[in-house]
This record gives sequence, C-alpha cells and structure tokens, in this order.
Amino acid sequence: MIESGRPRLRRLTGPGRLVRLSPVILTIVIASLAYATPPEMAFSRLLPAAPALAAAMWPVLPTVLLGTVCLFLMIGLSLVFPDLGTWWTAAGIIAVTVAAAYGSHLRLQRERTLFQVRLVADAAQQVVMSPMPRRFRNVEIESLYLAAAAEARIGGDFYEAADTPYGLRLLIGDVRGKGLPAVGAAAAIVNAFREAAYSETDMVDVARRLDASSTRYNAAFPPEGPMERFATALLVEIPREGGRIHLLNCGHPPPLLLNRGTLRVLEPAVPSPLLSLAELIGDHYNVETYDFAPGDLLLLYTDGIAEARAHDGEFFPLATWMSRQAPAQPRELLAALHRDLLRYSKGRLDDDIAALAVRLREHEATEPG
Repeated sequence: MIESGRPRLRRLTGPGRLVRLSPVILTIVIASLAYATPPEMAFSRLLPAAPALAAAMWPVLPTVLLGTVCLFLMIGLSLVFPDLGTWWTAAGIIAVTVAAAYGSHLRLQRERTLFQVRLVADAAQQVVMSPMPRRFRNVEIESLYLAAAAEARIGGDFYEAADTPYGLRLLIGDVRGKGLPAVGAAAAIVNAFREAAYSETDMVDVARRLDASSTRYNAAFPPEGPMERFATALLVEIPREGGRIHLLNCGHPPPLLLNRGTLRVLEPAVPSPLLSLAELIGDHYNVETYDFAPGDLLLLYTDGIAEARAHDGEFFPLATWMSRQAPAQPRELLAALHRDLLRYSKGRLDDDIAALAVRLREHEATEPG
C-alpha cells in the first residue's frame, strides 16, 4: 500500500533549521543594533521579542534560557549606556519570558494531544482500509491512500478486496463528511461487504446488503445538521476465468480502463442509487459488463483525485493523465499518480484520496483458478 500523511519525526535541514534558530538570530541582531546605534534609538527595548518568538517553536527550558540571555545582555548594555532605562526593559524581559514559558508549555501540551489524536485517527483509518495482498490468483492489485491536511486527516474513504468463490470482488467508496462519524459509517459498509461478498451470488444483493448496513448505521448514529449522510460506492467483480469485469456503480466516479494505450471511461448507462438512499429513490441496481483483457489496467478512485486543484483552481486532468501512461505494473501506476498529484496541487490536498489499480496478469490469464 502506497501511503502518505502519517505522523513521523523529521530531521530539520536547510530553511527549517534556520527558522528554529530565528530567536537566536533576532537576539543577536537586536543586541548588535543596540550597541552600534546611539542610545536614543533604544533598540534594546526590543529584546523581549526574542523569548516571545521562541515560545512559538521551542520547549520551555530553552525559552527561559534565551530570556535569561536577553536579561544579561540588557544589563551589559546598561554598563555601556547608563541611560537606557535598564530596569524597565529588564522587567519587560522577565515578564515576557515568564509568559513565553507558559505559552510554550501550553503549545507542547496541545501538540502532544494532537499527536495522540492523529495516532487514534490513523488506527481507525487502518481498520477501514486494511493492507491487502498485492496479488489475488492471476490479478495484481495495488492500493493508494493520501491523507489530506492535518485537520482533515481522517475521513470516509474506503476500499476492500475479497477473493470469493465468484471471483475477485472489489469495493471502493466515499462517505460524505469527515471525522469519526464518517469513518464509522465507512467501517459499517466495509464490514458488510466482507460478509456479503462471500455469501451473496449476485452483486445486486451485495449492494442491497451494503445499503442496509449504511442505513442502520445512520439510524443509530444520525448525522448532525440537516444534511443526510450517504455514501458513493463502486462494486467490481472479476471472474476467475478472466476476460471480463462486472461493475455496479452507486453514484461513484467512473473507473478508468487502459487497454494498450486506449483509455475507456466506464460510465454507467443506468446509475444505481447511492448507499442509504435506496429507500428514497428505489433500490434499482444495474450491473454492467466490460471486456478485461490480460495486461489491461483498471483504476478505481475516490473523488478527491478528480477534484484535486492547482493554484489556478483547475481540477487534476485524471483521464488525460491516465491516457498518457505507458503499460506498467499497478504499483508503478499509483506511484506515478501519487507523485503527480502532489506536484499538481503543490502538496495541498483538500480531501482524502483512495485508489486501487488492478491488472490481469498476461501469462496466467487463461489458467483456471
């Protein structure tokens, strides 16, 4: 699984290290100006700014130490320029250093709490999107998940694969909304799929099971506000003998099929209802069949990919991008998608992203399962 957005420790290099040293640089600059300019300029009165800046990026002890250094610098400057108003500035340095130390303590507490929340969010997300094997019999598969910004790092994107007696069955979808309620709704759908994919012969019955599970979850945990909670979903079945695929699309972005350089957008002729909305608009599900030859690449994705934006507001041209890809393994395709998405959006993703790339192995396409 190609993955991004997980918390990790990073060694600061280059500009990052310079930013961390900015309170020291500020202290040196202020002290130098205070010493090199006439006393009337009173640059020394800016010394309390250094510990205040340090509180935004340093722990408590270094912040206090910098405030102490500023205090001694002020005392030293008073020996050179007796009329600087030393005591008033010294009192300001002490007051600002105490406040800065307290602010640094509060910031570190918030950062620790946020880190723990992110760990819980990551664990919850992994329950929904557990790692899957890269090969099911004669089918190669790779998954991609990209977290959005830190405040939206957990959402309702989901996918799953099941090697059933009826062939390989895949699920990908997206619950409207973010946070733990969306993840709970996604988990209910995925768990229902894990059971129904093995027990139901017809994909229509699988979809009905998913809709029922989603409806029950929404009844037990109703969404806040007037908006209904629903989910898009795409079900894919690849029979063991290969040669074709069956799709059932419940309002999800259409998959892309790349066959020897030719791209097909597998738009459903008759869309099926979104999950948890079947009671309102009817449970008329439609399964469509397409050719799926050895070497073909099938890309399933959530709307975060198609809606990734550049700085000028233009959406990521996914279909154009896909049509330009050379024949590749699923892992190579998603690695390229990962790289180009981040480059296109300058690393600023507005939504979580999930994708599955599927390929039928050429030299085993006709072997029995």
